[in-house]
Amino acid sequence: MSRLPDQRFWSGKRVFLTGHTGFKGTWARIWLARLGAEVTGYALAPAATPSLHALAGPAGLAAETIGDIRNGTRLTEALSECNPDIILHMAAQPLVRRSYLEPVDTFDVNVMGTIRLLEAARPLEALRAILVVTTDKVYSNDESGRHFVETDRLGGHDPYSGSKAAAEIATATYRDSFFHQKGVHVGTARGGNVLGGGDFSENRLVPDIVRAAVAGQILDIRSPLATRPWQHVLDCLNGYFLFCEALYAGTASADALNFGPSPGEAQIPVGVVASSVQAAMGLGQNWQDTSASDKPREMHALGLDPAEAYRCLAWRARLSQAEAIDWAARWYDQWRRGEDVFSLVAGQIDAFTKGS
Repeated sequence: MSRLPDQRFWSGKRVFLTGHTGFKGTWARIWLARLGAEVTGYALAPAATPSLHALAGPAGLAAETIGDIRNGTRLTEALSECNPDIILHMAAQPLVRRSYLEPVDTFDVNVMGTIRLLEAARPLEALRAILVVTTDKVYSNDESGRHFVETDRLGGHDPYSGSKAAAEIATATYRDSFFHQKGVHVGTARGGNVLGGGDFSENRLVPDIVRAAVAGQILDIRSPLATRPWQHVLDCLNGYFLFCEALYAGTASADALNFGPSPGEAQIPVGVVASSVQAAMGLGQNWQDTSASDKPREMHALGLDPAEAYRCLAWRARLSQAEAIDWAARWYDQWRRGEDVFSLVAGQIDAFTKGS
């Protein structure tokens, strides 16, 4: 069983959280607030309707700025007002298919947005730790099916993956050039494919399943045999928070860490995830294989080896991939039946931290 965040550590910590209006960002700010942190959010307004940020309400925020991560002036002002102890950078253009349509914007947000943030953070006096969230897709994927480790070569077959790999390099450059000498510890987190209630993004598997179910439509699945390192959003965030604790304390023995399911778990194909979510929501299987249609290239197999995170942080996924799928499906099923969204999020945080 993995360690959990230390409430004594987080109580009173000032955290600057970018991307707080997104799916993972909303879960993060609610959990951080329950740990006692003072969270300042910085992000664009939610792109999706509905959005978890809007549905959950403002709980978990001491302050927020709705702004573009590339706006250095607004970033500097917001950071100065917050004077954070920790920066958790999650703002991004996170969608592979959109990156094919908007490659320049994707690189601009994911690379230059990260650089703007790091540059604006340089004068901060209280700052002790920065964690930049990238992705499992930063590795140069040879489609071998093996699980990538942190020392593997970075790369990217699509603009999203390439932009995140470039953000890794930019972060390492700023760490070595500016932050190391100030005693500010900087790391990057490479999370697997995250599942969880409240993700309403376009062209993502579980949100697409939910939208099809609500509309009574057949779901198109592009690559039903593709495998991904599925994990629940709370497992992923648990890793991020533990990494922040270690960076702040100066005890992190790695600059980059993978967070994903154990390589010993059988990988679950996309089609099986779709059928499992539909079943858990009380629906019959209602999807069709469109893998023969024209579509941008996506990797068939992707896996992460999180052994280094266990060695450094005593972190491992608390939920199996099957449990992560079930937790996400049950959240959406309760949401569509009218349950209070904040209570759904808080309830799953409580269940996760109690180990149930």
